[in-house]
Amino acid sequence: MKITQIVRLCSLGLAAVLLTSPASAQMIRIMSGPQGGSWYPLAGAIQSIVEKNVPGTSVRVGPGAGISNVLGVENNKAEMGFGNSVSTFDGIHGNDPFKKKTDNVCHIATLYFQYFHVVALADAGIKTVGDMGGKVLTTQQKGNTGEQMTRDLLKVYGLDYAKLRKVNFGSYSDSVEQLKDGHAQVFTGVTTVPASAVMDIGTSRRITIVPVPDDKLKMLQKINKGYDKRTIKGGTYPGQDKDVQTIGTWTHLIMRCSTPEELAYKITKSLAQNTEQLGNVVAAVKGLTTKELAIDVGVPYHPGARKFYREAKVM
Repeated sequence: MKITQIVRLCSLGLAAVLLTSPASAQMIRIMSGPQGGSWYPLAGAIQSIVEKNVPGTSVRVGPGAGISNVLGVENNKAEMGFGNSVSTFDGIHGNDPFKKKTDNVCHIATLYFQYFHVVALADAGIKTVGDMGGKVLTTQQKGNTGEQMTRDLLKVYGLDYAKLRKVNFGSYSDSVEQLKDGHAQVFTGVTTVPASAVMDIGTSRRITIVPVPDDKLKMLQKINKGYDKRTIKGGTYPGQDKDVQTIGTWTHLIMRCSTPEELAYKITKSLAQNTEQLGNVVAAVKGLTTKELAIDVGVPYHPGARKFYREAKVM
């Protein structure tokens, strides 16, 4: 065999290797949540599902938060991310805290409902959110949906941070310790039920789960249509004997609207066919159906996701 033929064959072989190597895979970056929360391991499960069922993809999981994920997807720092319907809704409409509309953020799948918690020390005298004036609050860090929801809720009661004695921003574990040692009197955050952080507080201190009544829910829905009503059943937390009405938001997956339709279609389909794997990671996702994945949360569907849901006859 001539040397030129050998060189040519070697070149073709190298090209084939390069074309089939991981470097040529479609990189999909997913912004999840802080380590210790439910979003981070759930993103790991999605990574496994997509890489296994959508040929030619490579998924990279990174940390994030509800508001920052919307900005990250919009600004091409990620192709996908976890979002909360209230903050994603704010983004696509350019509402505070967003400076402008996030035009490249689309919805692909609804995962589960998160409950907003207002947890007060029983001896703090906080029976309603209106009683929080002059108290010390501990809440989630700025950039988290729970912190934005806290400001919205205070607003409909005629309050803001300036009318509280002090506001601390931190992790769930920070808030737990602050209530346990009495350095804060009330905690707010959005999470699943039962929330391990609230259970932790309730084992050390007597607590009150503060309700959000219908009239305040209606006022919140004028601010943001993503708010919905839910009930924390009596007995969920230590000392909670009765049902408590609260508000909440849907956790959903977002994707850049500019992502190719066929890729979004395949990713959505792979998730719908492997929801059991998601439920094995986060209990709130157990039993998730394709129809529930397609729930409208007020955010425009990605065309690829819409195509799959229509084929599945769930929308």
